[in-house]
Amino acid sequence: MISGDYTRRAEVSSKDEQTAVAELAEKLHQDQMGGVIFFCSADYDLPKIAEFMNEAFSCPVVGCTTAGEIGSTYGNGGIVGVSFSSEMFSFHTTLLESLDKIEFESMGSAVKNLKTGLEFSDDFDPAKMFGFLLIDGLSIMEETVTAALYAALNGVNIIGGSSGDSLNFKETMVYADGRFVSNAAVLSLIETRLPFKTFKLQHFVPSDKEMVITEADSSRRIVYEIDGGPAAEEYAAIIGLQAEELTSQIFAMYPVMLQIGDDWYVRSIEKVNEDGSLTFFCAIDNGLPLTVAKGVGLVETLQQKVESIQKEFPSIELTLGCDCILRRLEINEKNKSAEVEAELNKINFLGFSTFGEQFNSIHVNQTLTGVVFGSQPQE
Repeated sequence: MISGDYTRRAEVSSKDEQTAVAELAEKLHQDQMGGVIFFCSADYDLPKIAEFMNEAFSCPVVGCTTAGEIGSTYGNGGIVGVSFSSEMFSFHTTLLESLDKIEFESMGSAVKNLKTGLEFSDDFDPAKMFGFLLIDGLSIMEETVTAALYAALNGVNIIGGSSGDSLNFKETMVYADGRFVSNAAVLSLIETRLPFKTFKLQHFVPSDKEMVITEADSSRRIVYEIDGGPAAEEYAAIIGLQAEELTSQIFAMYPVMLQIGDDWYVRSIEKVNEDGSLTFFCAIDNGLPLTVAKGVGLVETLQQKVESIQKEFPSIELTLGCDCILRRLEINEKNKSAEVEAELNKINFLGFSTFGEQFNSIHVNQTLTGVVFGSQPQE
């Protein structure tokens, strides 16, 4: 992988934990390291990975398990990572544990405590820093946590992703403070002297097919009724199918969208339940108006985004991103991996396939959230 002047990127595929971390550390080494971010397969012995990470790095290190790693290519079963020079980056991290019991106020306090350690600024400044959030992808707490953290950051942008475990949906973990933890999230407030921009990318637009959620359990992300009828039957009818025809592929093709202000956000359906209800990958509330999404070309929208990034940043140091596993599945199904990898390499991309994505205060699906850094320091 090509590294920049202030970052070092690496991808390793060894299945032996000690060898993998040693190779990663060697490739990421810099004389002055402000922080490290890594994404690894859940197939590793994670306590061993944590042990060797602690030995290898003395700077702040955060990471998570994945539904696939993204380096120069789409990978599975390895580790990708990036190190950041302390000359241009300063990391401030806080680990939030026991998410099912955490209070909104305590999350806000944890964020405000980060202010005392700022190095390049005296206060939260959206022009000089951003939040990078990694959260347990099976916690069902993304909406609450993301909203609380964003509110406390006073306008500082957040991008992030929900950890995965391939497609097992059994246990997903984040790494911070030298250990892997479930039912947890880690926020890294990252100051930088490089120009940067956060972004989100989706390849869906709203159609003319609308619906209203009339009965739901938002805490469990289950929708029981749409437009007053059984959820699966009503959703299927709206897209011209029978309930028994609904599959994961259909859900990937026809997610729904929610409008917030002038922006549209994707909400994906996970499965049909035995009682005819639908489980979503995001929380859905009673009375919520939704619109069926229409796909407009995953590769084409990515190409357009890459072109716009290149125009704004003629020289790119790094793009760090969190990309939904449903996008990866679509890429694989349509045999578009080589085309997508070529586009991502143009912007020096490194990231992972997620169980969900965060952008500012919102938790979304079937989206790529990221941050791009220019390679020349801000004046």
